Amino acid sequence: MDMPVRVPAVIDTEFVTGLAEHHLRYTIGKHREDATEKDLFKCLALTVRHIVIDRMLETEARYRREGAKRVYYLSMEFLIGRLLGNNLDNLDVLDVFREASEELGVDLDHILDSEYDPALGNGGLGRLAACFLDSLATMGIPGFGYGIHYEYGLFRQLFHDGYQRERPDHWAANDSPWLIERADELSTIPLYGRIQHIELPDGSWQPAWVDWQVLVGVPHDMPVVGYGGDTVNFLRLYSARASDDFDMGIFNGGDYVKAVEQKITSETVSKVLYPSDAIDAGRELRLIQEYFFVACAIRDIIANYLKENSDFSAFPDKVAIQLNDTHPALAVADLMRALVDEHCMDWDEAWDLTTRTLSYTNHTLLPEALEKWSVPLMSKVLPRHMEIIYEVNRRFMDQVTERFGGDGEKCAALSVIEESNPKQVRMANLAIVGSHSVNGVAALHSELVKTDLVPDFYEMWPEKFNNKTNGVTPRRWMHACNPGLTRLIDERIGEGWVTDLERVKGLEDYAYDSGFQKEFMEVKLENKERLAKLIYDSTRIRVDTGSLFDCQAKRMHEYKRQLLNVMHVIYQYLEIVEDGVMPASPRTYVFAGKAAPGYHMAKLIIKLINSVAVVINGDSRANDMMRVAFVPDYKVSVAERLIPAADLSEQISTAGFEASGTGNMKFAMNGALTIGTLDGANVEIAEEVGAENIYIFGLTSDEVHNLHHNGGYNPWDHYHGSSRARRIMDAIASTRFCGADPGLFQPIFDNVMNNGDFYLHLADIDAYVDAQRQVGYDYQDVATWASKAILNVARMSKFSSDRTIQEYASDIWKAKPVL
Repeated sequence: MDMPVRVPAVIDTEFVTGLAEHHLRYTIGKHREDATEKDLFKCLALTVRHIVIDRMLETEARYRREGAKRVYYLSMEFLIGRLLGNNLDNLDVLDVFREASEELGVDLDHILDSEYDPALGNGGLGRLAACFLDSLATMGIPGFGYGIHYEYGLFRQLFHDGYQRERPDHWAANDSPWLIERADELSTIPLYGRIQHIELPDGSWQPAWVDWQVLVGVPHDMPVVGYGGDTVNFLRLYSARASDDFDMGIFNGGDYVKAVEQKITSETVSKVLYPSDAIDAGRELRLIQEYFFVACAIRDIIANYLKENSDFSAFPDKVAIQLNDTHPALAVADLMRALVDEHCMDWDEAWDLTTRTLSYTNHTLLPEALEKWSVPLMSKVLPRHMEIIYEVNRRFMDQVTERFGGDGEKCAALSVIEESNPKQVRMANLAIVGSHSVNGVAALHSELVKTDLVPDFYEMWPEKFNNKTNGVTPRRWMHACNPGLTRLIDERIGEGWVTDLERVKGLEDYAYDSGFQKEFMEVKLENKERLAKLIYDSTRIRVDTGSLFDCQAKRMHEYKRQLLNVMHVIYQYLEIVEDGVMPASPRTYVFAGKAAPGYHMAKLIIKLINSVAVVINGDSRANDMMRVAFVPDYKVSVAERLIPAADLSEQISTAGFEASGTGNMKFAMNGALTIGTLDGANVEIAEEVGAENIYIFGLTSDEVHNLHHNGGYNPWDHYHGSSRARRIMDAIASTRFCGADPGLFQPIFDNVMNNGDFYLHLADIDAYVDAQRQVGYDYQDVATWASKAILNVARMSKFSSDRTIQEYASDIWKAKPVL
């Protein structure tokens, strides 16, 4: 066919096959018989990209015509997942491409599975950001993500003898067809250097940042397709490069190696997600990363604004910038620098515009996760920003003194500068001071932000604080990843639920319908069979798809309590082999998640889980009733298989430690029942689905707080007072799971028994085992279990990211759809 210039109004098989064949011949340069799987993926992706770019350009033209307010979402992570299938689904052309693929002799499902996950994030922070971008586009809101185009992701996780091993995740080597390089929109970013104060004719002094080095940010746009395809926004990712290929002065001086090293050092900035901060060089690189993408974004945002506006008076009316966690908090100082230094604005006017434009989302209650940067490091890397931060803090401390008088404790708690040795810049404090809105991500979390995390800020500015409970997109996390469930829902209540999840409440009418229950459980079985294949392919462990699939998939962290889960696994195993007590229902325990490379306790817990799996799976006394599998290298494409297959969702964090969670939402939307503590969004999930359709156990956040602060907890009391706790801990300390390496798991025993059991495993173990026992009994009654699972799906509408984004848009951003 002739190369089409524009996409037709109706996309048909002829158009798709013609365009795919064109790309195979003229873009890839191959005959069909010579094409590899990678070639076929690329030609289909480029065909989709052709459609998407048309829609993206039309979307931008619409926004400009309407003079729309734009939302910019700044995040270190965007875990967007595979895009070919997602884009086909959102464009509603999946069936057309399937037919075209058959004509081309291509297995579309096989091609979809061959796509490499973009390694642009680590966990929930990045998955949430991806859901928000999907909702912004689906709802027609002008919303754009800004982040870093990492060449390497966090790492690929492998297991060797049960230990986690990290390998480079060089996803960018796969030459993503979705990235559009914008080499004509480079950002030049200064860093290092010094501040020189210049006296002006009126006698005042003006700071000048001199002798700086320059990084160049190269933007790459990744289209974000809203459902229905009418709106296509984009995610803009920056890669770093040196300002010149290399310093010709050094080169001409004869030191070629040094010249090349300087270029390589500059380009390291966008090499890898979260470089280790265990050494000074790693901390410096991580600070530069955060500054780099924020500074690129601020320059780009201002440039976009000035294309349509002659001055800054309307800036907060046309621009909203959301800081996703503290990583982008330097936006406060960088926006001020741009307005004051580059656009010669008065400080007070610049500060008014900055605070009205920026808003901050807090994602953690863990003090160690609230970033701080040493003043000496900040002064070295960003001397002008450090000056601005000191001035922000000086003026803020004047406000604090005016409000609270000479209360030294208040000043110390509120100050952006921590008076430690060395002094530290508190990034959360900077984000709060520089924003007009501060939100938590679940009702409980938002209350704890106000009462426990930053109570003095809440006392000073109660109007700034609000809650925006997280949500997830039903497009990827129901419609696309669970086609069997999608078909059932469509047949009963129609297709409109995909963009209006409130409609899924209509499934309540079928919760006790035996025919629907049967179909629902058949879909669950199909999903379990898909997951069983993935488990076997990745671990060589065979699992029983008729068993209860008990799943915990999340980043490895002690507060998320994967250890509590495996403690129950150990207890159930001991009951079988030592007491002859069989569980009410056979189980398959599925774990998935990565531990940070330097997080030794989390890595030892992974080893324990894998060692327990080897023992149980190899023991004929128990392996008919229970199997354990740890799926390696958890990522979005694995989650899309695992989540729809789960019967039970483990959300068992120590109460008061999980900000929200989004995995808990995805599991419940797909018909898994939750076993969990009253933590994060579990509280609201329980309210929505009903106490009888969720398994809540354990201490509340208030009880945890009291134990931690009133000195009332001693793990040895629980060890001696609970036969279960004692039996489990003795088994961990013994050689039962580490016969070839005695004492291997003694650090876990010591951490729980002798280091205070900070995450209260033993305080919750009896309640957890009791709740798990009830799960086993309930699973025996297929009709009752099916009704509970169906009601979970029907009552999860609150947890659509569309609802979350609507609240952000109306309450914080004041942004509207442009359709």
